[in-house]
Amino acid sequence: MTLTLYGSQRSRASMPRWYMAEKGIDYVWAELDLQNGEHRQEPFTAINPFGKVPALVDSSVVGANGLPLQLFESGAILLHLADVHAREFADGAERALATQWVLFANSTLSNALFVPSSREREFTRLMGVLDPLLEAAAPLVGRRWGVADCVVQAHLAYLPVFFPDLDLTPWPQVRASITATQQRPAYRQVMGLESAT
Repeated sequence: MTLTLYGSQRSRASMPRWYMAEKGIDYVWAELDLQNGEHRQEPFTAINPFGKVPALVDSSVVGANGLPLQLFESGAILLHLADVHAREFADGAERALATQWVLFANSTLSNALFVPSSREREFTRLMGVLDPLLEAAAPLVGRRWGVADCVVQAHLAYLPVFFPDLDLTPWPQVRASITATQQRPAYRQVMGLESAT
């Protein structure tokens, strides 16, 4: 069985890389040269015709075409990894709740952080709602850190990187979540904040 994750260092590929590091899932890292457009050329466009990263090829699952499963979109990749490789979900309810958080993070939260017009309208309100939901660093779904935590915390951890002057004082749990994320060994390793041990 081989999992191959395609991406680049500064892309959404960091989320599945972090998740796999946290869960001890072995994979092959296929780094693409985005500067030279490698992601918009064959053979990569046979995996993701839209030419975006990340993408995953999972030889342990056969797709409808009889070939190894090929996935693009970080959320789809994360949910597949959580379901099939980490066996994270106790039941359909946990799977549905995790899906909810992944979709929230990759659409609603992402837009509120990185789309200027949405940030002006939505950021303060979303942080106010999210802050108490992060209380006491409890997992968002289930009993252990999982895919929902990965995707929400990864987006929040981008805040001090992209907006270093942003005052997060009104949202202490958001701040605590960012700090806790930045201290996780797997996160630090994947983000290049320290060398692998």
